[in-house]
Amino acid sequence: MSMNVSRREFLKVSAALGGGFALEFSFPAASMALPGAPVQEVNAWIVIHPDDRVVIRIARSEMGQGTYTALAQLVAEELDCDWAKVSAEFASPNEHFRRNRIWGSMSTGGSMGVRSSQDYVRKAGASARAMLVAAAAAQWKVPAAECTVDKGIIAHAASARKLRYGQVAAAAARLAPPQEVKLRDPKDWKIAGKPVHRFDIPDKVRGKPVFATDVALPGMLHASIAQCPVFGGKVKSIDASAAQAMRGVKKIVREENFVAVVADSWWRANEALKKLNIVWDVAGNGDASDVTIAAMLRDGLAQANLPQARNIGDAPAALAAAAKVIEAEYQSPYLNHATPEPQTCTAWLKPEGFLDVWTSTQNAEASMIAAAETAGLPLEKVEVHKMMLGGGFGRRGGPQDFVKQGVAIAKALPGVPVKLMWSREEDMQHGFYRPASLVRMKAGVDAEGKLVAMHTTVACPSILKVLMPEALNKQGIDFTAVRYFSDMPYTVPHQQVDYAMRNGHVPVGFWRAPGQQNAFYRECFIDELALAAGKDPVDYRLALLKAGDKNRLVLEAVAKAAGWGSALPSGVYRGVALADGFGSYTAMVAEVSVSAAGEPVVRRIVVAIDSGHVVNPDTCRAQAESNVVFGLGSILYQENKVKNGRIVEENFNDFRLPQIAEMPKVETVLVPTGGFWGGHGEPAIQPLAPAVCNALFSATGKRIRSLPLSRHDLRRA
Repeated sequence: MSMNVSRREFLKVSAALGGGFALEFSFPAASMALPGAPVQEVNAWIVIHPDDRVVIRIARSEMGQGTYTALAQLVAEELDCDWAKVSAEFASPNEHFRRNRIWGSMSTGGSMGVRSSQDYVRKAGASARAMLVAAAAAQWKVPAAECTVDKGIIAHAASARKLRYGQVAAAAARLAPPQEVKLRDPKDWKIAGKPVHRFDIPDKVRGKPVFATDVALPGMLHASIAQCPVFGGKVKSIDASAAQAMRGVKKIVREENFVAVVADSWWRANEALKKLNIVWDVAGNGDASDVTIAAMLRDGLAQANLPQARNIGDAPAALAAAAKVIEAEYQSPYLNHATPEPQTCTAWLKPEGFLDVWTSTQNAEASMIAAAETAGLPLEKVEVHKMMLGGGFGRRGGPQDFVKQGVAIAKALPGVPVKLMWSREEDMQHGFYRPASLVRMKAGVDAEGKLVAMHTTVACPSILKVLMPEALNKQGIDFTAVRYFSDMPYTVPHQQVDYAMRNGHVPVGFWRAPGQQNAFYRECFIDELALAAGKDPVDYRLALLKAGDKNRLVLEAVAKAAGWGSALPSGVYRGVALADGFGSYTAMVAEVSVSAAGEPVVRRIVVAIDSGHVVNPDTCRAQAESNVVFGLGSILYQENKVKNGRIVEENFNDFRLPQIAEMPKVETVLVPTGGFWGGHGEPAIQPLAPAVCNALFSATGKRIRSLPLSRHDLRRA
């Protein structure tokens, strides 16, 4: 299928995709080989060498989640090749543009890497298999229907002849792809659905240069950057005399909103940066603080006639008639992504007018657009070399600030490759943060404690307003800000969800499982309702879920696996929560204890996930564990405070990461029911905070309504 898209359309679509999950879509498989393309390229996804080696091209990014291998599994499954001879490589963004976006979306976010591309990559494999069989059949002059395939060997039983894929790949590449292909039933999978070893692990274990920070080019210079410590500020004046006199310094680059020092090593660049005397224009935001931000959010709760994200029945009337009304407010702070690899971009503006960029990106198309626009070059003169990501978590998806900066610096030194790398302090204080939020919930119950009405008001900044304003609905509602309430699975006759958008000067962005604070609020509040009704938290939830709801399945599965209701060791307590999102259904049980000094210990996590299909069960379990360790820090002690308009925290000494000794045992129960494709990169973080905090209530008698836990005295009341 040919796709004729103009450059304007390409820019518009790709810019939208920069946000990751919200507007993602894909194109079907295509052949469309360029003139001069390798003859072994059977189609855009698959290159087969004469010795039967199969190279599968991957359009999505790899940040440790396993997509690089999982997508290759799906292609290889339908191709029916020998997995031992399969390798993978990233598809070229430049070639992607020149071939009319042949690989579909290059955005990786929202746990969509596999689930939104599985259909067309599987068809690519099946189409290639059909073309290879057709080429062999033509050589033998027999009907293709008489041929069979197994592990890359085509056989014709009647004549006892066999051909390897490598022997017919060149001929197959010249054939037209079939109009329709039949995909294998997952029950017949031989490669997909199996815990195969991941392609990216060996190089990472060996320390081979695969990340953006590893890039080293001949004659390369290094840049360190300073941005206004107050968000929205600009450079007012600069005295660079001391820095320019330092050894190794090559250039001081001043732009409207940053200053960079370029030197022959990053250490020298960063040391010289400290000698710059920069006066910043803070754009009137120098007085912003946690106090003013809290007031901004509370003002949102106080507003009347807010836009409604959900309105079922008549919640105000039902609350007024309820036997009892229970009310609670929950809140959470801004949070940095704290990617282990800081933001990094190497750019090389070559004399012939071609720009090469090496970066760790969740969206190569968005990076390519940002680079082209900054350099003032057409897209066909830009190449983005996708590196492995040292953590993404949403930070490297929508905003491409680090790419724009890297290219702007390289423009000041044409002909020389320059690697920009942020310091950890710069990274901590100039992120796109998980939104701070304040939520009020009111629930009405009848005389038996049954939930009959719920009114929720959410006050928080809008990520979409910052990064993807076109994705706001007609009422100006950001669905990521109200999720878990606007799509609540519990059966409640009367529901109302109001949204107060409150965007301050702190930039917000997609943080792993955007909106997951709402799962914390909702599931802890559901426990409050269960307590008021005198019901077991699992039973209370089951009573609110319809028969056949997949949330019931995972809740029952996790309760069974965790031994819910069974005796626990002295001092250990359980909590439960569920949350569906990112295409999957997830439930979790946490077991915790609290020391005499009030220090919480998360001992065991049991999580059940129904993602419909599972491509690599080992990777899925690893992702559940990753969700737990990533989310644990935000529960225990992580927060970003604001004082004098700037982020207070500077490094990992005041923004702690969980230590090995703090990691609980994680048991993952995969219960795929088939029929749909869910993600695994984010689902297990959704119920984590409420499961832990519900367990802590059982342990201490104290209800936790704000995070992190370090704010609270957890000694038993």
